[in-house]
Amino acid sequence: MRERETGKRVSSRQLIDAAKRARLNAYAPYSKFRVGAAVLSANGQVFTGANVENASYGLSHCAERVAIHQAVAAGHRNLRTVAVVADGEEATMPCGACRQVMAEFGIRKVIVATPKGRTRTRTLKQLLAEPFLPERLLGFPKGGRRS
Repeated sequence: MRERETGKRVSSRQLIDAAKRARLNAYAPYSKFRVGAAVLSANGQVFTGANVENASYGLSHCAERVAIHQAVAAGHRNLRTVAVVADGEEATMPCGACRQVMAEFGIRKVIVATPKGRTRTRTLKQLLAEPFLPERLLGFPKGGRRS
């Protein structure tokens, strides 16, 4: 879901609020653990996602990747920040798979929050010190990104 289509500056609070709203759309009948995410593109657009579970657990999707894939599907390749709101008393950091996808699209800042407003902020580099990036692939131009 595209939340904002203007080039206006989006605050961390607005990003968290968008993730909080997205969390309400989570499909989590098995874990009962609802997660919402909002990702900010380089031009100020916000895309949201919620976790989607499946009875075949491996086919489930994390909210972070759903939001990122929404942005990518809309043509964005340069993303900046992701906010994640998950059920629970403590803010929950993204899983390793989500961290790797964040690295692929340039996310630098990760904000996690609880529904009650407890927040933590980290850089992606703090969460994923040595990501596997396209430059490691044979034949990929060093320092370049394919579009």
